[in-house]
Amino acid sequence: MQKRHLLALAGAAILSSAVTWAETPGQVYMNSADIKFGDGPPGLPKGAKMAVLLGDPGKEGTFVARAEFPANYRIPPHWHTQDEDLTVISGTFYLAEGDKLETTHAHAIKAGGFHHLPAKTHHYAYTKAATIVQINGKGPFDITYIDPKDDPSKAAAEAPKKK
Repeated sequence: MQKRHLLALAGAAILSSAVTWAETPGQVYMNSADIKFGDGPPGLPKGAKMAVLLGDPGKEGTFVARAEFPANYRIPPHWHTQDEDLTVISGTFYLAEGDKLETTHAHAIKAGGFHHLPAKTHHYAYTKAATIVQINGKGPFDITYIDPKDDPSKAAAEAPKKK
């Protein structure tokens, strides 16, 4: 009886993964030379670069993006509506939970390392050297800063317009 139950669960898992694959919009083949970074989104502090590899982070659905951060880059405490999975491609990415950026509590995630971040977890990040991370998630991607004064998109919107 238990064996039959386990087989049924295994079959369900295989079928559900097939559905996930069927929803993926075609195959993508990409080498690092094919990845073109542009300016990061307005919700990140200036200096970040981003490349979207799959999907659209601004819309519902799965997306994969790479973010390139310069040395000494800081992302103030914030949270996201959706779960986020990070893989460090190069460099070291420092992450910690909390409402105040304190470097003594950060985890150093090195190249090849992985971090799963549940939705709505208050956290912050920084670099000491140039670092590239891959972000896998479900859109729409958002970022809500704990202190609204830290939100660079609001500062840009409030800046006087040049004529």
